[in-house]
Parts: sequence; structure tokens; C-alpha cells
Amino acid sequence: MHDSVAPARPGNLLLVCAAATVGVHIWMIFSGLVPNLVSRPLHFASALPWVFLFAAARGRVERWFGIFCCLLGLAGAFYIIADRKALLDQYGSLDGSAFQFALAIALILVTLEMARRAVQPVLPGVALICLLYGLFGEHLPGMFGHPGVPLDYFFGAMVLAEGGLWGQLTGTSIDLIVPFMILGAAVSAGEAGRGFMAIATQLAGGYRAGAAKVSVLASALYGTISGSASANVASVGAVTIPGMIRMGYPRPVAAATEAVASTGGQIMPPVMGAAAFVMAELLRKPYAEIAVASILPAILFFFVAWVGVHCFALRYNLKALPASELPGWRVASVAAPFFALPLAVLILFLLVLSYSPAYSAMVATLVTVAMLVWDGSGKRFDIALFGNRLAVGLVEAARQIALIAAIIICAGLIVGVFHTTGLGVKITGFILDMSGGRLWVALLLTALACTILGMELPTTAAYLICVAVAGPALVKLGLPELHAHMFVFWYALLCTITPPVCGTVFVAASIAGTPWLPVAGMAMRIGLGLFIIPLGFVANPDLLYLAEAPVAAIFAMAKIGAGLVGLSYALIGGVGSLWLRLLFGLVGIAVIFV
Repeated sequence: MHDSVAPARPGNLLLVCAAATVGVHIWMIFSGLVPNLVSRPLHFASALPWVFLFAAARGRVERWFGIFCCLLGLAGAFYIIADRKALLDQYGSLDGSAFQFALAIALILVTLEMARRAVQPVLPGVALICLLYGLFGEHLPGMFGHPGVPLDYFFGAMVLAEGGLWGQLTGTSIDLIVPFMILGAAVSAGEAGRGFMAIATQLAGGYRAGAAKVSVLASALYGTISGSASANVASVGAVTIPGMIRMGYPRPVAAATEAVASTGGQIMPPVMGAAAFVMAELLRKPYAEIAVASILPAILFFFVAWVGVHCFALRYNLKALPASELPGWRVASVAAPFFALPLAVLILFLLVLSYSPAYSAMVATLVTVAMLVWDGSGKRFDIALFGNRLAVGLVEAARQIALIAAIIICAGLIVGVFHTTGLGVKITGFILDMSGGRLWVALLLTALACTILGMELPTTAAYLICVAVAGPALVKLGLPELHAHMFVFWYALLCTITPPVCGTVFVAASIAGTPWLPVAGMAMRIGLGLFIIPLGFVANPDLLYLAEAPVAAIFAMAKIGAGLVGLSYALIGGVGSLWLRLLFGLVGIAVIFV
């Protein structure tokens, strides 16, 4: 194993800002006594420079406008912090002064622009429509009109109260999501990538289509501690996709395999995507319960991806990796601790000792940071390498914190309007009327809505909007709350592999140097589990009750898994006639849903 190459060190300004951003969040995590109207505006303020100053701007006008927005947002956030006690006495309403009206409008506009720059324009567009509904919805006829909300109360609820910008979602971002962002950045800065690649190659490389199965297993391992599909495909795919192409794999197959496997990073416990932390908060359940409930569905997802890869192996006669390319158990055992030790510490503190997710993530981060001092051999200290890795990890953590803040705080406006106007209840009633009281019709409508929203929104934002409008309707039709939220969460993930906006597919196709459309077609077949498993745990609800009824949950997993094998063979083939594949598909559907 060759020596590590020191990563490029970020500039001093970036490093100082990153240290301040990460440092203030660590202080808020461990303090536990920071008032909401201090911690949440600080979260907002810390994201502003990364979105408006350090991100690439399109021309001089956008750059100067970004500086103006950053200064305006900082001024507004620090006014909220400085005048917190007086604002609390206003009970969520503006005092009627022109200054507070201007402050509210300025902070809302800065939030919308921050979300536009950080993610796609659709999220701030949806937020703007909701705000306009709150302001003018009283003029709408029929069930979607509302009685009207006084302007001082409406803007106060969005900006001054612990709702809207500073609501529950922003608190979740600070308390649950940010600690894992910091952990993921620290892990990525070190030798963890080499660790999970060595383990995956040694375990899976000897099977038929070994290089592709290494991709599936490596992405599953990376997903346990990353929770990010985009980070997964960029880091793991940079190694696995060229390796598959070198072994003679068709480029679309290589790219599709990694795109699907990387998507699983957001559903693989113990660190799932940001939406899972939001789900825990909305359900008022410990995050550990969400993680345990997700174990069997995640295993099923990677199992069906493995089966899909095997079917392609039969079709294209894909071979195992040669023995000379397997690292051997000695090399794997040297590399494994860089990845396995932080994961083991996280599982111990989170699931065994039942510490809070934030505390568990921070302990795992300390262990990870301590390991940055070792080079790739695991036997030699390298202080210069440690400094560079720590700097890279700080900057990446700060960028991720800013991204999630831009998404969550903007989504907070949408949720704030729902609560203020009762729009969520109205949409729930509309879905119930459309479905005619039939659960499966409501599920299909919800799946369609999640897929459409997911085409232009990050998973967390798509999940939040869909679960706010459709979740209550599904629960009223008899679906348990956990199942309703998990159903929406999984279908919000479809955007990662489903055209026309399929983020992991685009990244994987660019790495493979192949057009993205064939990659998307193959990815949807390999990623069949993403479409079927949510329907499977509605038809077989025991799948999510691993903690309460482990035997029934494992039986449900076996039942759904057997059906998915038949469906994968029907869609991909490999050997046998078309009629045999059709028969396997029909049997697979019957096994899952009957």
C-alpha cells in the first residue's frame, strides 16, 4: 500500500471561516443551553458566507449582490440574537414599526436567494408560492381559501417566533444533522476510503462480476457513515467505475451500478440522509429507532442491487476480479480500522449505550480526527499530513453545514405557512377526496408527487414537502405513522436515479465517459428495490418492526427479497426465455403482495 499523498491545504481565509463555522456548531451541540433565538439565527448566519461569498458567482453583478445579501442577512440575524428577550415579549407578532416589517421581508428574501444559489430554484419557488398563499389566500374561493392572517402576525410567525425561519426544522438541523455532517467530513478527509475499499474488494471481488459487486459493497459500507448519495458516487465511483471499465464492463453498466449503490448511502444505517434525522424529529422518536427500523429495508436494497448486477453478469459474461487484484486479508486488516473504528464507536454510543445522536457523532468524530495523524500504512505519524487533512475536513464540513442550512431554513418557511394558514389540513382533505378513501390510490398519488418534487429538489426538501401534505392523509387511511414517513422518504430518493434529473446518474456517467440516458435506464433496473420496497413494507408492515418483532420482520424481509429476485430476473434477464422471465416477474409480484 503506497504512502498517502497530502491533500491540498485550503487558503487561510477559508480555513478561518471554516473553523469558526464548525467551532460555533460544536459549541452549540455541547452547550445544550443556547436559546433557540440565538442558536438558530447563528446557524443561518454561519451559512451566509459559504453561499454568498465563497461559492462561484456568475458575473460581477451576482457577486456584488451576494455580498449585499450576506451583509443584510448577517445584520438581521444578529439583530434577532441581540434583541431576543424583547422579541419574545411580542409573542410572535411584529410591533407594527416599519423597521420590523423591513427586517422580516429582508430576512425572507435573503433566505430565498440563499436557497436559490445553494440548490435548484424550485425549492425557493415553492416557498415563495406558499408565502403568497399566506398573504393572498383569503381571496381564493372554495376549500383552499383561508380566513386571512394579519400581516404583523404572519411576518412575525415567519421571522420573529420560534417557527418559520427559526422553527423546529432549523433546530433539527443543528442538533441532529450538523454533527453527522462534521463526522462525514472528518471521515472523508482520512484513510477511510482506502479502508472500506480494501474490505469490499477482499469480500466481494472473487465473485462473478466481482468489480461491480465491490462497488455495491463499498458503497454500502461508505453509506453507513456518510449518508450522502452525491459524496458516495463521487468518492467510491472514482475508484470503482474505472476499475469496472478496465475489466471490460460496458460503460453504462459500470456507471449504473455505482449510481444505484451510492443512492443506498442515504438509507443505510446508522448514518442515513438528513431527511432521516428530520423524520425522527417529526415522529418524536429517538433517531436510533428510525435507524433500527431501516436496517432490513436497506439490506434488501443492496441485496436486490447485488442480484441485478449478477443478472447483468450473466448477460455480459462478467468475470471475477483476478486473484492478483485482491488486496489480501493482511492489507485489508491494516486499512480497515480507518473506517471500522469510527463506525464501531458510533454504533456503540448510539445504539448500544443509547447516547444522543449528536454526542455519539462527536465522539466518533474525535476518534476519526485522532486517526488523521497516521499515514496509509497505519504505522507512521505524519504531522504535516494531519494538518492538511484537518484543514480539508473543516472546509468540507463548513460547506455541508451551509448547504443543509440553506435547504432546511427555506423549507421552514413552507412549514410555517402550512401551520399558520392550515394549508396542510386542506391538502390532506383533498388527497383523501381524490383517493376515495382507498389507501393504495393515496399511496400511488403520494409516490407520484414525491417523484415529481424529487426531480428538482434535494431529498430532504422533497421529503419535507411531501410528508407535510400527504403524510397525514396516509395515516388517516390506516397506514402507521412510521410507515407513512418511510414511504415518502424512499420515494423522495427516486430522483437520484430517475430521469430527467438524476444526480447520481449524471455524476457516474461523467466518470464513466458515457451518455447519461442509457445509464439511467440500467440504473432503474438495478435499483428496482427503490421502487418496490416501499410498497413491500406497506403490504408487509412487519418489515419495519425489527426491534419489536424480529422473527416476523426477518420473515417479511425473506418474502420481499424472494419476490425482488423474481422481478430483477424478469427486468434484466441473463439466461432463459422471455416467457420464463415473465413468469418469474408475475411470481415475484405475487410473493411480495399476496
